[in-house]
Amino acid sequence: MDGEEEGKGMAALLRWAAEMGISDSPTSTSPPRSHSSCLGHSLFVSDFPDAGGRGLSAARDLRKGDLILRVPRAALLTSESVLKDERLASCVRSHPRLSSTQILTVCLLAEVGKGRGSQWYPYLVQLPRSYNTLANFTNFEIQTLQVEDAVWVSERAVHRAKSDWKESISLMQEMDLKPQLLTFRSWLWALSTIFTVHSFFWKISSRTLHIPWDNAGCLCPVGDLFNYAAPDAESSPDASEERYAEQPDCHSQRLTDGGYEEDTTSYCFYARKRYKEEDQVLLSYGTYTNLDLLEHYGFLLGDNPNDKAFIQLGTDICTSSNWPVDSLYIQPNGRPSFALLCALRLCATPVNHRRAVGCQVYAGSLLSVENELLVMKWLAKRCHDILEKLATTAEDDGLLLIVIEKMLYNPSCLKYVDLQCCKEEIKSFLEVHGLGMEGIGVSQLPMKARKSLERWKLAVRWRFGYKKMLISCISYCTNTIERLSSQQYCTKRNNQTGMPG
Repeated sequence: MDGEEEGKGMAALLRWAAEMGISDSPTSTSPPRSHSSCLGHSLFVSDFPDAGGRGLSAARDLRKGDLILRVPRAALLTSESVLKDERLASCVRSHPRLSSTQILTVCLLAEVGKGRGSQWYPYLVQLPRSYNTLANFTNFEIQTLQVEDAVWVSERAVHRAKSDWKESISLMQEMDLKPQLLTFRSWLWALSTIFTVHSFFWKISSRTLHIPWDNAGCLCPVGDLFNYAAPDAESSPDASEERYAEQPDCHSQRLTDGGYEEDTTSYCFYARKRYKEEDQVLLSYGTYTNLDLLEHYGFLLGDNPNDKAFIQLGTDICTSSNWPVDSLYIQPNGRPSFALLCALRLCATPVNHRRAVGCQVYAGSLLSVENELLVMKWLAKRCHDILEKLATTAEDDGLLLIVIEKMLYNPSCLKYVDLQCCKEEIKSFLEVHGLGMEGIGVSQLPMKARKSLERWKLAVRWRFGYKKMLISCISYCTNTIERLSSQQYCTKRNNQTGMPG
């Protein structure tokens, strides 16, 4: 779809949305706007090439907590709305073991199969044609993640998608879906649409949904145009926000980005912070690591305050404290999480002394210089050993990302760049797609290879970020060791000379 066609499609979507009652007016009593668009009062569609692509901008200055979009229940695409067709509903009732997500996926495919006859046609034709979520990764792309945990998460995503598809084929056949909609490729597209488009309605910690009548959630036209903001990145109120908070505005204290509201039978979205006119308006889908974002949405954040690097820990470390395993990680700045530091401090303490120092450890206190040195030395060595076992270095990955970026726009670049650091991996990519190093001079890569190249780039970006966190951790541990060793030396010397400490 070229730019002109995309623009016409978006205009058609916004006209349809206005007819469906979707509105960005703050109150339902606002003067009626032209039905040419549902936006214009609070929001407008814009493009952000370096910050999420197509998204929504502020059409005016927005206060934190302002109502900025209302989507009526009738406009939401849910299993309930599709299954008003009794024939389809009867088919679904004959398959009680299918999950709510499987049913919503089938319903989405059924609506696609209706073509222009679907109530949501203007919305459906604007959905992405492909996705880069982990379930879409090929074996080559999965293996390029390198880190065992990430590879396992990816393989699990692919396996689950195939399993769900196989369990749902008989239902789709009974519903007389078109043959092209019965394929795994179509299933993967619909499943990815559901996860990437509506999963910001989920509370990621519990997978609980905000909409009360369907565990699978819903697709939300126009509401899914908001791009993502990491929660911690924008959670600090400034002074002006505090002034607004003092005003008796019932929305100024809202802490959520949106939710289904029974009193208006609509899904309502609220500004999560103050925005100036033309700023991009963002939503927080939840607290995600970059691997989570890649699994559910198919993108990464270059600076994600919620990212985490998990490393393999011995059973003795995991069992030395009561901290859950998913709280034991390295932070983006290289520091060990509070729970990991506690667990390591306890593990470095003789077993018969752990109970006595437990309260001190859980208070976050340093037990002793000797204990802290043991912890830092062990952690630095563990990170170093992990990096040594990975197939490429962080420096290699940085250079490979430059090559991949060039390949996306100029495949013949391989003739002119130094491939010593990544030649084998590039060669494997080309072989997977039936291409050779000598035949890469073509002006355009085949579409399948180009899509794979985009996913490969994401995989390399993820492992590059993971390695940088481990490198930062080594640096943090080394600096701490040097500081503590210097203090230890000075203390020992002062004790020997009788000088005060």
